[in-house]
Amino acid sequence: MKKIAILVSGKGTNMKHILEAIESGILHNFVVNLVISDRWCIAIQYALKKNIIVFSLIRTNKKSISKEIDNILGIYIPDIIILSGFLSILDAEFCKKWTRKVINIHPSLLPKYGGKGMYGIKIHQEVIKNRDKISGATVHYVTKDVDLGDIILKQTCKIDSEETPISLSKKISMIEKQILIQSINQLF
Repeated sequence: MKKIAILVSGKGTNMKHILEAIESGILHNFVVNLVISDRWCIAIQYALKKNIIVFSLIRTNKKSISKEIDNILGIYIPDIIILSGFLSILDAEFCKKWTRKVINIHPSLLPKYGGKGMYGIKIHQEVIKNRDKISGATVHYVTKDVDLGDIILKQTCKIDSEETPISLSKKISMIEKQILIQSINQLF
């Protein structure tokens, strides 16, 4: 059984997709054995309902969150760590120790619209404002350089002339669901 640890900050939409894929057998031979959040969020409630071990780290010191997460992961030893809407930046030491074990799903075609401050609806607002014709999502390895790790998988979608940031967000969310699950299967 391959163990997945998920780091969350929000609703946990992609975490739910992973759990559904495990339950349906699309992700075969996997278990989510740990969820870590950097703040109180809806995803924690969902994970607890699924009887998953949860750690909620209330950030008092930005510099220590990577160390706290590392300490927890050192006990549970996951095969893969997935950032699911995780908003904290992991430090260089953490990224080096867990090289090619941590992946992230990003709602744009990286490297475009990546980096600090580029998350959630902000990305889709920029895409629409810049009149891009295509967008998409990217699964990539996490490194010390935000959103610049090696790309595992990308998928595009056409942006309709009447697209809004909200409608684009919904479209990208469906892509994220597909390529995140494909990436996990591909890595193992």
